[in-house]
Amino acid sequence: MKVAVSIPDELYAEADRLAREAQRSRSELYARALSEYVARHAPDRVTESMNDAVANAQGEPPDAFMTAARRRSFERSEW
Repeated sequence: MKVAVSIPDELYAEADRLAREAQRSRSELYARALSEYVARHAPDRVTESMNDAVANAQGEPPDAFMTAARRRSFERSEW
């Protein structure tokens, strides 16, 4: 998906430099940065995805009680 956004010139220059140093495209750099931002600001989605992956790997359906308990445990943990 293509998206047009406006960012400050200084931020663009820094991102461009970082992308070159990492030998990645700016698009990949922006996509990774946005993914990290979303993950940090939507932890329930990340936790739910992790829980689903573990449950599917074990061949068990998601358990509502265990999901809630894991979420409470993660909320109390410092990352």
